[in-house]
Amino acid sequence: LSILLSLLVPAHAARSPDCGGILTPSGLSYCKSRLHISHTAVLKQDLMAPTAPELFHSSSKPSSGNQINSVKVADLSLTLIPDTGLRLSIDVDLGVTPAPSTTKVMKLSIVADLHVEMNPEGNLEMVTSACKTSMEQMQSTEEMERLTPRSSSSSDVDQEINVDKICLEVSRLLLLPNERLMSLTDQFPITPSCQVQYLPLAAPMFSEQGITISLQTTFQVVGMAIPLPVSPVPFSMPEPVSSSPSHLTLAFSEHFYSSLFFALEMSGAFNMTMPSPLTTATMAQKITQMGSLFQEDLPVMLQAVFRSSPRVVLEEGKAALKLFLTVHAEAGSPAFQSFLSVNVDMTTGLLLSVVDTRMTISAAGIEEIDLSLAASNVGPVPDAVLEELFLPTIREEVPAQMNVVLSEGIFLPHISSFTYTDVNVVIHKDYVLVPCNLKLQASTG
Repeated sequence: LSILLSLLVPAHAARSPDCGGILTPSGLSYCKSRLHISHTAVLKQDLMAPTAPELFHSSSKPSSGNQINSVKVADLSLTLIPDTGLRLSIDVDLGVTPAPSTTKVMKLSIVADLHVEMNPEGNLEMVTSACKTSMEQMQSTEEMERLTPRSSSSSDVDQEINVDKICLEVSRLLLLPNERLMSLTDQFPITPSCQVQYLPLAAPMFSEQGITISLQTTFQVVGMAIPLPVSPVPFSMPEPVSSSPSHLTLAFSEHFYSSLFFALEMSGAFNMTMPSPLTTATMAQKITQMGSLFQEDLPVMLQAVFRSSPRVVLEEGKAALKLFLTVHAEAGSPAFQSFLSVNVDMTTGLLLSVVDTRMTISAAGIEEIDLSLAASNVGPVPDAVLEELFLPTIREEVPAQMNVVLSEGIFLPHISSFTYTDVNVVIHKDYVLVPCNLKLQASTG
């Protein structure tokens, strides 16, 4: 039983989400407006292609010579269906020329139910679960703009439609959205040796408040996925706010940030060499045994290493980073000799902001710092002396060098061609919310 439990517990922990996002109805509306542009282009290209007469059954007498010479997407709507998915409705006016001298307009209506599932590769994929079509004939004329609907002549018009062909066109409309959905699981660099990847845990949840997706973050160091500390409290996406004006709300758990700093520590990004104004002679003025250990005056360097993983603490309106370091004082060149080690426990504030699709994190002022002697080759040293000698350098260099590593930021979950605007970062106890708007990059059309 103990062996079985030891296998089950890590597996359960490995499937816990640590971040996610909620696409609001206003965000869905923005996506629909972008889809209208691309879908119109695709429909025009496909419906006016030489094979377009296949949209009509060849057995239908009026259609045997039909040629589609104009396509106008009159309406495209995308509606949330709670607990199910989306409903795509498209109305298309087709200008059909059965003979050289006449043009008739057919009003094609398509209603398709869509849902999102996870494919075997672990990517999200939008698929059609139902598709219905209907067609109404409009008044014949040579000028489509002046046409007015007339009552449907008979059910023969509906019978002309090749439903399979039309619904295949709907599936083609999903190719670009699915290509973008696949980009959600791309790997993104943090440092040259450290990457981040966001993996969906399940298909999204659909509700009146929006579309919610839960993600798990995986960090790789030199191409190898690293085990992360297990979150003591399983993270669940906060309840969506129906009145939110933002297109999207991203959420990140406290565990997400601690895992990020853990990965950077594992990659060696935070190993620090700090220049110091101290020399062995100046230190000998405070520590008498320094004089007997070093006969000549040598520069002193400080080397900082983590003795325990860094930890991020999120409180209401505030983020802090707790560091547990051992700082070695070293002298001699080229082979440095460590003569004193100091344990440093410090807490520094964190500033969070978002630019495009990256979150920038920076260490702000040090809030707490505690120094204690870890090891010494020069006898006992009072804490007050340690603080006098090392505190100014540690207080200045540790945040500065960490900020160099953090300066590039970390890519947030996103799909290709979209970036974030009007971003607000709101820190709550145990998690961070990032309400933002979406913007389709102009270069992609």
